This record gives sequence, C-alpha cells and structure tokens, in this order.
Amino acid sequence: MKIGVHKVAMAAPNDVSGLAALIDSGEVDPGEVVALIGKTEGNGGANDFTRGYATLSYQLLLGKHLGMSPEKVGARVAFVWSGGTEGVLSPHATVFTRSAMTERSGGSAGPRLALAVEATRDIAAEEVGTMAQVREVAAAVRRCLQAAEIRDPADVHYVQVKGPLLTPASIADADRRGAKLVTHDPNGSKVYARGATALGVALGLGEVKESSLTEEVIGRRFDLFSSVASTSAGGELRNCEVLLFGNSPAVASDYRIGHAVLKDAIDAAGVRAAIRNAGLAFEGALGDEDARRVVGVFAKAEATPSIRGRRNTMLSDADINYERHARAAVGAVIASITGDPAIFVSGGTEHQCAPGAAPIAAIVRV
Repeated sequence: MKIGVHKVAMAAPNDVSGLAALIDSGEVDPGEVVALIGKTEGNGGANDFTRGYATLSYQLLLGKHLGMSPEKVGARVAFVWSGGTEGVLSPHATVFTRSAMTERSGGSAGPRLALAVEATRDIAAEEVGTMAQVREVAAAVRRCLQAAEIRDPADVHYVQVKGPLLTPASIADADRRGAKLVTHDPNGSKVYARGATALGVALGLGEVKESSLTEEVIGRRFDLFSSVASTSAGGELRNCEVLLFGNSPAVASDYRIGHAVLKDAIDAAGVRAAIRNAGLAFEGALGDEDARRVVGVFAKAEATPSIRGRRNTMLSDADINYERHARAAVGAVIASITGDPAIFVSGGTEHQCAPGAAPIAAIVRV
C-alpha cells in the first residue's frame, strides 16, 4: 500500500479545479482517492452549508471520472470539512490517495504514513452525544487499526472523525417520536457530538477504559480524553467517518506523520514539536527547504479566558463566536512557522487532549 498526499487551493466552496488539474495531468488517479480533508469559508456553525456544497462539488467531479453517482462516490470516499477560515487561514483541500504500489521514492527507511478509513452506521438523533456513538466510533477505530496494519496504538498520530450534530429537522423528528435528546440546541449539540466521537477514539485506542465512561461524563469529565483525536460535527452527515493516520513499516508511502500537544493557542514550540515528531530534524526556525517538506498540518483550537496569565475576551465576545477567535489565533501561529496558511484548524476540543490543550499533527515528505 502507498499513500499519496495532495493539497489543492480553493477559490470557493465549489472550486474543484485544483484536483481536476491533478487528474488531467495524471498525477492523481481518481480511482485511488480515498479521503479528503479541507477548510471552507463558511461560519463553521450548524447552518454552515458550504461543507455540503463542497462535498457535492467534489463528488460530482470524481463521479464524472469514475462513471458513478455522487451518492456512490460518497460511499467510497470520506469527505471531512471544517468551516471557518478566519484570519490568515486559506480555503483548501488535502486529497489522500491509496494505491497498491510498494516502491518508495524516499531514501530513508522506517515506518511510513498509513491511512485507513471506516464509517459507522447512521447515528440516530437520540444517539448523538451518547455512549451509543462512543461505542460505534471505537469499533470503527479498531477496524482502522487492522486495515492500516498498525499493531501498536502508539504509532497512531491523528484520528479525524466527522459526525452528525443535531439539526432543527432531526430534533423535530425525534420529538415526534418521543425520543430523548442530549439538547435541543443545534449549535449546543456540537459539544456532545464532538465529545462522544473523541471518547470513541480514546476507547478504540485504549487511552481510556470503558468502565470509566458513562452518558454523564460526555461533555463534562474533560480529564478523560484522547491525545490524537480531532473531531468535528456537521449537519451534512448522518454517520461518523473515521480517518486514522499513523506510521507503519508495511506501507510504502513517501511521507511520515507525527503529533504533539499545543498547551495553548500561541504554543509555537508545540507546532515545531509535531513537525519534528514526524521525522523532520531542524534547529531554530524552519528553513524554506524544510518548510516545503511539510505537506499538511492538522490542529484543533480552543478558546480560554486567559493565556499565560493574560486575560482575553474570546469567551465573552457577543459579536464573534469563540471558536472563530481560536481558529484565527492558532492558524496564525502555525502559518508563521510553516509559511503556509493552508492549514486545517477546527474549533472545539472536548475530550481532545487535557483541558486548555489541543492536538496537532503534521505530515512531512521523507
């Protein structure tokens, strides 16, 4: 197995010209595309329709080349979008391919980037933010470990999960059926949805024990967490899509992945630590040549009332949502190090690292 990584710019949520050019040039085989992770310029909220718009646009492109419907493309390719490109963040998509090739173009030995994609069954509205969702994600994570040929969970550096949140329509349907929901607030459901999927990753990787988990801890007991989970929730999905990234000696990829923990929104040292953990050795600032070897950075952002003893207004600003403040800050810090503002930064770190901290992963070309 060989994993390919291709980052393309987007001028709008429906702009698929970057991937189209790679397909036309022969650099990307549309039949080998297995996942796409990207940022759109929507608001990132429950009513952010740019994510579904972008998904459909890429499904139509791939469907044209593969001779299949958008629905069938959606069944074979995982699409994960985070809305909100505040500050310097640039709309883009990172396209992942998987082929049967075994030849490495990089010169060094050692484990290389492995990727597995699994999906859960559809999650009912009354299951969002509950142990049912936790267990479904944990099972998908375990299937990913097998598919990626990763024996040691310590070799897993990034698990991206996108799942459903509650929408006005799904809330109304649940109410008609008399089903109990964790909340009736669509935006408020993101906390429980992201938290449940993160705990599912933690359970699947053995970072927490199932005996420690109950309905009551989800979105409340933040001392229970995964250090490699990055979870998002959107109204465009009904199931949970799990993308597990790690390093495996059985893979012939030209890339490696590493991770670290951002202790706060301005932790530049944490950014450098993730890049070094991926195998890129450098001292001081990242040079231009080394910066070009960093092909993808994926991070979470969390708002806190103060950073290093200094008060901020992220959580009390009535005009701008706190997640948008946090994404802008973290994106600027990362871009100042890598020199590339096309970074995947999503908000909300419920059960993703310890309170106040956030996960970050980097993929580098060997």
